[in-house]
Amino acid sequence: RSEEMAKSTQLIDNEVFRAYATYTAIVLLKMMLMSLLTAYFRVTRKAFVNPEDTASFGKGESAKKYLRTDADVERVRRTHLNDLENIVPFVGIGLLYALSGPELGTALLHFRIFAGARILHTLAYLIPLPQPGRGLSWVAGYAVTLSMAYRVLQAVLLL
Repeated sequence: RSEEMAKSTQLIDNEVFRAYATYTAIVLLKMMLMSLLTAYFRVTRKAFVNPEDTASFGKGESAKKYLRTDADVERVRRTHLNDLENIVPFVGIGLLYALSGPELGTALLHFRIFAGARILHTLAYLIPLPQPGRGLSWVAGYAVTLSMAYRVLQAVLLL
């Protein structure tokens, strides 16, 4: 049992894994904040999709006017959806990549570019900034995930 504990603490001592854990926590927290931002916009814009969510604004017909879409709420939701589509693959592929034994400098470059790209993408989407800012930040993050996936396959399959 203590041998198993030693193995898991060895992983925490691995600098690449610690870097992965740091940047994964950053992007996951950013994604979680999008849920709070969506809720904030729903409440401040009084735009809900579920009848039970309108209960504090009235009953019956008077509450129905709050069952609607709002452009600001939808923009935040699309940003959050984009996070789900990109951060979830990063978490899985990034873990495999961190465990594949990359150089620390290369791993940090991958993790930092991804985290920065996702933060820039969110800002570009929410402000909104003119294209191609949002598109380029999306491409940068996506390319990082593809690069890590290729390096994992290279390490495992000897490509």
